[in-house]
Amino acid sequence: MAEKITTCLWFDNQAEEAAEFYVSIFDGGKLLDVSRYGEGGPAPAGQAITARFEIEGRTFTALNGGPAFTFNESISFVIDCSSQEEVDRYWNALSAGGSESRCGWLQDRYGVSWQVVPSVLGQLIGGPDPEGSQRAMQAMLAMQKLDIAALQKAYDGR
Repeated sequence: MAEKITTCLWFDNQAEEAAEFYVSIFDGGKLLDVSRYGEGGPAPAGQAITARFEIEGRTFTALNGGPAFTFNESISFVIDCSSQEEVDRYWNALSAGGSESRCGWLQDRYGVSWQVVPSVLGQLIGGPDPEGSQRAMQAMLAMQKLDIAALQKAYDGR
């Protein structure tokens, strides 16, 4: 069954390259199809117009729309990570050639924003101990890549 709502990402001219990058990072990611310009189009023949790809069961369309629009942090993709190993893997892959920000946020080499977040974060910053939650929040605010052990240590007051 086709998804009713999918995400379209507007790139200048790197749609196919970006799609290939994303499917290489996520297990089971796949490039579904690429539509290309023919002769006489607004771009060179053979250049991708769109590249459809799937990651984590979601379909995305990468569009070569030109330089009129760029990405910003007001929209991001959140990756729920079950372990520090998973946080590290996604953080390292997506931040390569991009820029790291604070609190688990980064921009990849294409300017797309991601939040690489351990699943346990909500329990730590919203846990039953208000003082522990505050300590975990303060620890998170001082981090770039989130460190589960350090967040837990802050929550526990160690």
